[in-house]
Amino acid sequence: MVTLVAAAIVFVIAGFVKGVIGLGLPTIAVGLLSLVVPPAQAAAWMLVPSLLTNVWQVAAGPNLWPLTRRLATLLAGIVVGTWAGGGIIAGASAGLASAALGVTLMLYAGLGLSPFRPRVPAGAEPFLSPVVGLLTGVVSAGTGIFVMPSVPYLQALGLEKDDLVQALGITFLVATVALGFGLFSQGVLAGGAALTSLAMLAPALVGMWLGQVVRARISAAAFRTWFMIGLLVLGAHLALKPWL
Repeated sequence: MVTLVAAAIVFVIAGFVKGVIGLGLPTIAVGLLSLVVPPAQAAAWMLVPSLLTNVWQVAAGPNLWPLTRRLATLLAGIVVGTWAGGGIIAGASAGLASAALGVTLMLYAGLGLSPFRPRVPAGAEPFLSPVVGLLTGVVSAGTGIFVMPSVPYLQALGLEKDDLVQALGITFLVATVALGFGLFSQGVLAGGAALTSLAMLAPALVGMWLGQVVRARISAAAFRTWFMIGLLVLGAHLALKPWL
């Protein structure tokens, strides 16, 4: 019961972050939950809140089909990569999976805090998209989160703000479904885990609503900076935990 209460609080926090900056729910949820449960279990609990909040995010944008067509090879790569990496998060020892998750969070946060902002030339997109998708799928299969390298890549495409938010939602939606099938095939998404994931939807939605209310009152840029600093600290803890 204590673990479930803690998980509900984590999902309020994760939903709040997503409400403010448009991303971060799986990253926060899996990262914080991995402090108390194995990463595979954390990823299973994250699935329903991630799926439905991303449906919400996708539906709110104006260019669903043009963006989906543009990102088609990226999305296909994510599915293939997740399938190819199936069983990593469930088969590896909890310590190694936790360390891999920590390193991924540190890389993502470090890039977010750095002044480096890459740009993808238009001619390179057809070649880079499937590669980035494949790598994202493998990382997702191994850690339960799918921000690397998909988020920096999407940011490097130079999309308009609304299109970027919708593109993130489309990508995360496909990645969530692919990860869900992978966890189900490994027996991780059993009845108990599925019900817990469904129960975590309510706190996630509450947090997301609160985040959207607060978004208009604070600097999203400043919030994002502190969010990245928090991820860096969390990632370092998870990466070092197996050796401490």
